Amino acid sequence: MKLEQFFDENLSHASYMIVSEGEAVVIDPSRDIERYIKYAHEHFAVIHAIIETHPHADFVSGHGELSRKTGAAIYISKLAKADYPHIPFDENEILKLGTCELHACNTPGHSPDSICIILKQDDKEHAVFTGDTLFVGDVGRPDLRENAGNLKANREELVSSLYHSTRKKLMKLPSDTIVSPTHCAGSLCGRNIGPERYSTIGKELENNYALQEMNEKDFVRIVLKDLPFQPRYFAYNVGLNLKGAPDVKEIADKVPVFREHALVDKNCLIVDVRQPIHYKQKHFKGSINIPLSLRFETWLGSVVNPNEPFYLTMESHGQNDNEYASGIIKRVAKIGYDLFLKGVLMTHNPGQEKSEKLSMKDFSKRRKQFYILDVRNVSEAKHKIFDNSINIPLPVLRENLKEIPKNKPLVVHCGGGSRSAIASSILECHFKQKVYDLGEAVEDFK
Repeated sequence: MKLEQFFDENLSHASYMIVSEGEAVVIDPSRDIERYIKYAHEHFAVIHAIIETHPHADFVSGHGELSRKTGAAIYISKLAKADYPHIPFDENEILKLGTCELHACNTPGHSPDSICIILKQDDKEHAVFTGDTLFVGDVGRPDLRENAGNLKANREELVSSLYHSTRKKLMKLPSDTIVSPTHCAGSLCGRNIGPERYSTIGKELENNYALQEMNEKDFVRIVLKDLPFQPRYFAYNVGLNLKGAPDVKEIADKVPVFREHALVDKNCLIVDVRQPIHYKQKHFKGSINIPLSLRFETWLGSVVNPNEPFYLTMESHGQNDNEYASGIIKRVAKIGYDLFLKGVLMTHNPGQEKSEKLSMKDFSKRRKQFYILDVRNVSEAKHKIFDNSINIPLPVLRENLKEIPKNKPLVVHCGGGSRSAIASSILECHFKQKVYDLGEAVEDFK
């Protein structure tokens, strides 16, 4: 038996393939399905089944395309009421795989239709694929299905279910059972997930705050405290995953690659994916800056609305333009935004607009003459860096621009510089007064 983890660092997403006796099962696949097909081929295996632990919010699953390419059946809880052809997989149901068995275990909490998968070999629990129910050092947040999915539930109901799912099922597994979650640190599906990609039930019983001895009331209070923001795309992804996304290549091949700004629809949003230092030197008027770096997908889906048409723009790479653009389109596709992407503009002339540069000496001396905008999350902003700052978190900035005064220059900051770069580019599009990004210099004021 072989157990392989496939990891997407940009979304902190882990998927798995189990191979036994020439048969393979894939759990929570990403939209990049070729790696599963390649691995199966290299190990002389046929993919017979695909299992979804729940309808995911933070990424678009590749279950549909992988099923179409391989003929594998898709297994998911009947409670999800998925719209695509599938086999219900719930409590006490078993999927045989070579010399192994995969046992379904209903574990509502992160979502009402969550399941965990227990891998048994020689009648012994070898591993448990916990989806978003149990992470290393954390549990899944219970607030993502209040307005999404075919089966909805409020957070109070789900967090109570999570208490019982962990106590009555997961915590009763043998201590050496390998915990294989679908996410690690960096994912917004938990509150404070650890960086390790694997754990054991024993380690989690010892170190995970949510698995310590406590009553249900205390568990509810602790798990619901200071939940992170919900990106705009989360509810959209739940719906798309229940429907099943189209093949990536089918969409990506239709996205045009431009080299002339004149071909871009002026009424559509332009997202410049260059690094802030280059964007600030020269950019198109009305464009916003979301750098192509770690967490690009999350910030794109936090700033741009589902169903909002947009373009991407970046520096031309000459003969490799189409190949480079294709790679970026595939990253956009991870959150299903390829369906709203109108084109990619590859250019040597990225515009004539320049961002204002803040004089630190001037800011330090005349701080009261600036409005200071803190774009950190609400929980972070409880600990102010500047006494006279106002807080509007980046994910809700675009719909709250009216709250920002317009009679003084504006200085924008976050915790380290990445979010303030995005926020200041948004503000430049809407404000006539000068907008300054404090950037990494915020460290000098902490």
